[in-house]
Amino acid sequence: MAEAVRNAQQEFWSPPSVLDPPATAVPPAVASEEMADACGGCGSEFMIAARFCHTCGLRRAVLTATSTEVRSDAEVIAGLWARNVAWVRNGVGWAADTWREIPFPDWLHYLHFHEIKRWVGLPTAALIAFILGLGCVAGAIGVSLFYKASNLAEFQAIQMWRIEWLLAATASFVAGILLKEPSDSDRE
Repeated sequence: MAEAVRNAQQEFWSPPSVLDPPATAVPPAVASEEMADACGGCGSEFMIAARFCHTCGLRRAVLTATSTEVRSDAEVIAGLWARNVAWVRNGVGWAADTWREIPFPDWLHYLHFHEIKRWVGLPTAALIAFILGLGCVAGAIGVSLFYKASNLAEFQAIQMWRIEWLLAATASFVAGILLKEPSDSDRE
């Protein structure tokens, strides 16, 4: 701090006053090079004076005619990641557009969750517990369809799986009963 002015009033937010700035301090020449406007990996536009892409992390390319820049492994992987993410986004968009174009039968709206909820008359939590219970009963039946016992040990194992599935179904049905709101006739 030898170059600071003696007895100068200094505010706490400003740097100390300097008589002559050192000649070695050269501002970085960022504006002298032509930089790319958009990222080559993901296509997003660079922030002002940014050296890296804020979306995928690739280094901002310098626009020169003889740019033979060697990319690091991290930049290559980031570029692959950005391309794969863009490919998945395009695929999901295509699938959503295709799904909207498929003509569905008119009776299919009866299978919507809110339609089933209105038809059964259960609140959301109780209906979810009921559907889980039905899934567990289907699991107990599925054990019988997929596994056949050839000896006593296998038969006992299959029976234990059935018991576990039916126990889970019972717990789910009880949870559905406990989550059901009492009707007006039950309150009196």
